[in-house]
Amino acid sequence: MDLTVIWAFIIAFAVFAYVVMDGFDLGIGILFPTFEVGRERDRAMNSIAPVWDGNETWLVLGGGGLFAAFPLAYAVVLPATYPLIIAMLLGLVFRGVAFEYRWRDPAHRRFWDAAFSGGSLVAAMAQGMTLGALLQGIDVVDRAYAGSWFDWLTPYTLLCGLGTVAGYALLGSTWLIWKLDGEGQAHARKLALRAALATIALMGAVSLYNITLNSEYAARWLSAPEIYFVAPVPVLTGIIALSMIGAIRKERNSKPFWLALALFFFGMAGLGVTMWPYVVPPGLTIWDAAAPERSQIFMLVGVAITMPLIIGYTAWAYWVFRGKVGDEGYH
Repeated sequence: MDLTVIWAFIIAFAVFAYVVMDGFDLGIGILFPTFEVGRERDRAMNSIAPVWDGNETWLVLGGGGLFAAFPLAYAVVLPATYPLIIAMLLGLVFRGVAFEYRWRDPAHRRFWDAAFSGGSLVAAMAQGMTLGALLQGIDVVDRAYAGSWFDWLTPYTLLCGLGTVAGYALLGSTWLIWKLDGEGQAHARKLALRAALATIALMGAVSLYNITLNSEYAARWLSAPEIYFVAPVPVLTGIIALSMIGAIRKERNSKPFWLALALFFFGMAGLGVTMWPYVVPPGLTIWDAAAPERSQIFMLVGVAITMPLIIGYTAWAYWVFRGKVGDEGYH
């Protein structure tokens, strides 16, 4: 365990925190067209109103941490995925503006609802495709990106994008199960079951596709003795998936959401097993791309101060706005 490994886990934690926190409000945006205009849409947006912008703090920490701790990886990944990154940022901007303006400009609420939903869908799809582009490998020559403008556009990246959209829809619908009651909760439960089945199917498809991407990925999962160490990941993922479907059908309140988070955790653990120790497969390891040791130590001091603050105010916000959401907000 050295500083580079510690920073790899810090970045992984920030990315996971962003995915599960901003994932459920992006998921609500993705599902927004399925909600009835008026009360149902208003209650869905009220459920994330106090936390949606704070959730995106983790995206800043993850992206900024990658730039600071692994500058070479940052310099390679961004040129390889510029169209996707631009699309993601524009999607986040549109949904953020729409979130505020739909309340202040009711005459054009239909337009702002479309911007909120479309921005959420584009951001989620772009994030999934960026992950797919990273996993399928990036051409690096002389420590610089050597591919073309559209190397990121493949059937595999599209599959990863669809999986991310389905996963975020699952997080969003299970969040609404927890936060709503009555007809809104019943509708969210139906959506959650469909999203769960789609997420599980797409996770399975992406996992099988991963094995065909290169021989090293296949060796990690299928050859001995590695298979004995990694086998618990798919086994536990399957158990959690079945438990989540059961919790949705048995009309549990918060349990489906926590199980959806656990499903994402083991999905990310599987990605970690697949990629380790590369930060940019197939050629750059975390040590190849790491910043100098002095820089890592300096930044680690800053993270040791700021990360507990971020976790603290995030936990406080969720605690203050706990409970169900009614027509007038939280109660």
